[in-house]
Amino acid sequence: MRAIICTKYGPPEVLELGEVPKPSPKDNEILIRNHATTVILGDCELRGFKFPYYGPGFKLLIRLGFGIRGPRKKIIGQQLAGIVESVGKEVTNFKPGDEVFACTAMGLGAYAEYKCMSEKGLVTTKPTNMTFEEASTIPVGGTEALHFMTAANIQNGQTVLINGAGGSIGTVALQIAKSKGAKVTAVDSAGKFDMLRSLGADHLVDYKQEYFVDRNETYDVIFDIVGVTTFSDCLDSLNENGRYLQGNGRISRIDKSTASSNNLKAIDTLADYSIERLIELRELIEKGTIKAVIDTTYPLEQMVEVHKFVEEGGKLGNVVVTMY
Repeated sequence: MRAIICTKYGPPEVLELGEVPKPSPKDNEILIRNHATTVILGDCELRGFKFPYYGPGFKLLIRLGFGIRGPRKKIIGQQLAGIVESVGKEVTNFKPGDEVFACTAMGLGAYAEYKCMSEKGLVTTKPTNMTFEEASTIPVGGTEALHFMTAANIQNGQTVLINGAGGSIGTVALQIAKSKGAKVTAVDSAGKFDMLRSLGADHLVDYKQEYFVDRNETYDVIFDIVGVTTFSDCLDSLNENGRYLQGNGRISRIDKSTASSNNLKAIDTLADYSIERLIELRELIEKGTIKAVIDTTYPLEQMVEVHKFVEEGGKLGNVVVTMY
């Protein structure tokens, strides 16, 4: 089968298209014929071993976990959508022909034409109203967005600011917040404003022109996906009982010592990747609450160009890579 192979850490050019053996499912696994995957910033960070918001101790742990000089698992990629081609003899939840979408998580391997996954892994039936390309955008960004918007406990009529609203997490978070009756201020570059309006954003802020914490506005919830702020920075931008969340893991930047002022709350949490979350996302999609946002679709052969594009940071929503 064809796959993108990453043998060492480095720039996008370290990615190579090659042929590798097609996997065979174990007794408890399904073999998925992958139709589409999505390149997210986390893929680029792993490929380049660039984790700017973690300290050296964390980087050492990452190297031990993923590989010292290059990824131990040479085929990276974290989400996909495709068709079940075959199943192991112990599998009961899936059958050949089932259309599925999945998060491969630490198992990686989504940059390939085929992927084996445990039937108890983060894989479930694809939303009936989405194409494979659309469904491939949901598992990672959707899970992050659903987790944080649930943790925010948004109530009807509350005000929510999302910093980084135009990316894979932000576009889903915006739609979930709107479904809860929130008034949403979306912060991103002006080139994304039309798309953000189409998703329901009530107010727009161009981060290149103004820093949102300097505006004379307050919010019930601030969700900083980009991670440019601390909780302390946002105190004057939060209403009483306001909640501050960060979506990128910069836990050290959340200063809990100020969390008692004015009943404000910094929600220090990591996304819960579970099959229940993936199923909930599918249900929200099939109800029409969430739709996919795709900037561009590329063939597998252009993975180097895709990584360059995603690292530039200007994508609208998601960038999809198709296998066929």
